[in-house]
Amino acid sequence: MTRRGVALAGLAALALATAGCGGSTHAAKRAISGPPPSPYRGFVISPPSAAPAFALRDQAGRLVGAQDERGHWLVVTFLYTHCPDVCPLIANTLGVTMRTLPGLRVLAVSVDPKGDTPAAVRTFLRAHRLPTGFRYLTGSRAQLAPVWARYHVASTGGPHATVSHTAFELLIDPAGRERLLYDAQIKVGDIPHDLARLAKA
Repeated sequence: MTRRGVALAGLAALALATAGCGGSTHAAKRAISGPPPSPYRGFVISPPSAAPAFALRDQAGRLVGAQDERGHWLVVTFLYTHCPDVCPLIANTLGVTMRTLPGLRVLAVSVDPKGDTPAAVRTFLRAHRLPTGFRYLTGSRAQLAPVWARYHVASTGGPHATVSHTAFELLIDPAGRERLLYDAQIKVGDIPHDLARLAKA
């Protein structure tokens, strides 16, 4: 398995929640990064590999995938609109980060094909005041499952319409290469910090 596959599979194994979202993020980061300490706040994917292509519809009905965001720094993450805990925090963090870095784009892929209806997505985006560059991608389970598989994401329905799923944020460079992986406890300053370091690398 590639280093990317090991990293994402590690998160898939360790970042699955039992209470609807998020997961054991500190343990996941330790398990996939380990020593030596890194100057980056995200886990470095080395060598950088091309982000898997896909095509899903966003909130405006447009087909989009990671391959369509070449020329921009991009974050790919996996969320659901009815999440009671971690997903709103990730969305808010990425929304604030996007306002700090106007060129940053986000593709949030649904892990809840049943609950993430167009109305639910519009409500979620409005409630969290997410910028226009934040695109929420939905589809049927048949459409979403191959994307989950390519990104090593697990998604399992839980009680009370919750979904246990892998929670991470994948930073992709303007050439379409995966560079850094963050866990569900990502902070607003993490991506700007790491982009500044990548610019000097």
